Amino acid sequence: MSAPDPRLSINQATIRRADLRTALDVTRGAGVEAIGLWREPVNAVGLATATSMLADSGLRFTTHCRGGFFTVPDGDARRAAMDDNRAAIEETAALAAAGAPGSTAVLVLVAGGLPAGSRDISGARERVRDAIADLAPSAAAAGVTLAIEPLHPMYATDRCVVSTLGQALDIAADFDAAVVGAAVDTFHIFWDPDVLTQIARAGRDGRIATFQVCDWKTPLPADVLLSRHYPGEGVIDLAGLASAVVATGYEGDIEVEIFNAEIWADSPENVVQRTVDAFTAAVSPSLRRIPSGK
Repeated sequence: MSAPDPRLSINQATIRRADLRTALDVTRGAGVEAIGLWREPVNAVGLATATSMLADSGLRFTTHCRGGFFTVPDGDARRAAMDDNRAAIEETAALAAAGAPGSTAVLVLVAGGLPAGSRDISGARERVRDAIADLAPSAAAAGVTLAIEPLHPMYATDRCVVSTLGQALDIAADFDAAVVGAAVDTFHIFWDPDVLTQIARAGRDGRIATFQVCDWKTPLPADVLLSRHYPGEGVIDLAGLASAVVATGYEGDIEVEIFNAEIWADSPENVVQRTVDAFTAAVSPSLRRIPSGK
């Protein structure tokens, strides 16, 4: 068993079947210092109760998942989506205020896929830009950073038309870096031949709102959404990507976010400890910055 890295955060998706109380207790019980939450478990108990539980846990709050799904056509569905995102912004601000010192008010955004019957992926990306422009004033007022998360291209049609870190940064560039940044998730971007250049760009522009790690291996399951693995169990160069992020000066927490049916079927206690061990072996060595002058 490894002692948890102080920068490790357990994204609640990794222990998806645990309710909020269990997720907080298991994370704290393993000695992990931080957690990223999802809206559904928070809303299941109500925001006031969730903020009280988080405050009592003593854990740092790292991200709230998720907002987005902006590509629906104009009309009632889009208005409802925008209202829901504004509610998510307020939730993020309240949870960040309740978390331990060092908490960050970051709302992760998944852009949304192609509208039914559409083949206009460029137009869909512009709708994402327009939606973020509408939300940016609310986020700025609440002190929340909107983190655009690029997803692997296999999700482009149904979940996220933003597929590369470069595309996310192109959208974010229209806004203040404190208000709109990007989520750097190894699962989604490791394949990109331009990934190291874009990580450097994100760091230079102050746009790395969160850094998330897990691994990829084949064959993929029938439901490709559930194809993530513990760090170090797949083919992603986690050491290289983590080193690139650290080289930008990013000093924030690092979430492990895993969607995997077999992992979800395990006990939350076992999953968190396995995450601690995997992170320590596969990621922690790359976080040790070389002192100046060495």
